Amino acid sequence: MTITDSPASLQHPDRNLALELVRATEAAAIRAWPWIGKGDKLAADGAAVDAMRALLGTVDFDGVVVIGEGEKDKAPMLFNGEHVGNGNGPACDIAVDPIDGTSLTAAGRPNAISVMAVSDRGTMLDASSVFYMDKLVTGPEGIGVVDIRKPIGENIRALAKAKGKDVSEMKIAVLDRPRHAQLIEEIRAAGAGTRLMLDGDVAGGINAARYETRTDMCVGIGGSPEGIVTACAIKALGGFIQGILRPGNDEERQRGIDAGLLMDHVYEANDLVASDNTFFVATGVTDGGLVNGVRRKGPVIRTESVVLRSHSGTIRRIVADHLAEKWL
Repeated sequence: MTITDSPASLQHPDRNLALELVRATEAAAIRAWPWIGKGDKLAADGAAVDAMRALLGTVDFDGVVVIGEGEKDKAPMLFNGEHVGNGNGPACDIAVDPIDGTSLTAAGRPNAISVMAVSDRGTMLDASSVFYMDKLVTGPEGIGVVDIRKPIGENIRALAKAKGKDVSEMKIAVLDRPRHAQLIEEIRAAGAGTRLMLDGDVAGGINAARYETRTDMCVGIGGSPEGIVTACAIKALGGFIQGILRPGNDEERQRGIDAGLLMDHVYEANDLVASDNTFFVATGVTDGGLVNGVRRKGPVIRTESVVLRSHSGTIRRIVADHLAEKWL
């Protein structure tokens, strides 16, 4: 991977960097695997963070963590502003979530993944001072058709028309939280069905943007870090994403304003990640609709990962077998 004459510019990630970054999410998922179903999400997250940090330290790039993970849940963290990589090579922004779905991992439930996103240095929105974001994600059919400011029923009907589907066939993913009770009611009142997620709205957003899934739209309030990570993936998929920051109180709202964030503002994809040169990798921790989880098969541990690149618009799946004796 090389950089151009402009320090802020970055050539598209080459295959070697892609494989190195996938190794980091693979390592995080494998280290979390012994904690699946053990009821200790902090232990699972800590193991994943340590593994991801160790692998990233060997990669030829100068990464800065713009969107880290941990403060919201008082968990172990790859902290915001931390430099990762060996310092050689291109300057990048990094968004990481060693486990998107720590509660899912602890409970042994589906759809926990280890994720990472990369873009040109200085292009990721630093939304770390506000923990939550209201999001709307669809595939490319939603571009110019839906808008987060419109009622959910109107958006569902418009997207159904654009996709050539009956509203009754539409499936809307939303986190199963008390705060979404009215939203869920409105989705169903519109005639659509819901796909309630216990956790892990990165996978929910990506599935809403992929053409071969049964999810048509992902909506609702989830983590701001997950919103940035999702935006990197959506750019590679040609999909649609909007977000509005949702501070939990006046203090958090003011903290966001002081950090230069806009409240009550609709952030479009290019506001969330101001680059068309994004890179997203995810490895399954537990089985899910996006990727299979970590599995022990005799002497090997099998992982499944997905790699998305906006520059080429490709989706690659990587299945790898790792000698268990090297890991456990």
